[in-house]
Amino acid sequence: MSTKKISPAARTPQRQRGKERVAALIEAAIAVFAEKGYAAATMTEIAARAGAPIGSLYQFFPNKELIADALMLRYLELTVAALERIEAASALLAVEALARSLLRVFVDLKTERAAILSLLDALRHEKAARGAEFRTAVLARLQRILHAIAPALAPAQATTAAIAVLQQMKAATELSARSEPAAIDALDKECVRMLALYLADLGAAAPRAKSPRGRSAARR
Repeated sequence: MSTKKISPAARTPQRQRGKERVAALIEAAIAVFAEKGYAAATMTEIAARAGAPIGSLYQFFPNKELIADALMLRYLELTVAALERIEAASALLAVEALARSLLRVFVDLKTERAAILSLLDALRHEKAARGAEFRTAVLARLQRILHAIAPALAPAQATTAAIAVLQQMKAATELSARSEPAAIDALDKECVRMLALYLADLGAAAPRAKSPRGRSAARR
């Protein structure tokens, strides 16, 4: 007879009321994790923050790690959705507006990001694969945005540039969180200017194929 332990699974709500309850529980978990850290947060605190009975929380999420999984999925979905909106508008955006939009992605999700960072720190081994999945998905969207502004960008350069842009996005979030309120606007402008210059240079430096007319003229 097998003695293998079966891990509990989060319950997926079927009715609208259940979906709303789960959404409220996730929002509460985000707030508690961001404030106290994943390790110190308790299921009781999460339920209380959501205004829900503790039994309701355990009904949908039998343990704290399943809440962590739900938070990571939500953060990935929100981040990817924001990048897809930027990609859709990238052809119409001035380079400064594009830079500002990219730098706002993590800043606008600062509470979710704080919660995610706390649980990744506490569960670095258990959630390493999820963290890698997030990074891969974000870099793929950034590469598509970069190709939209520099279609001739070589794949290897697009990969490297996407990593550089991602690091600037993270840095902008850290500056926003750690700076004095009076300095945030000035720092934000400098971050936008720095990324805009990089994006403009990236587009200008990308090799461009010569047109047939250009090649013909060169031969003459």
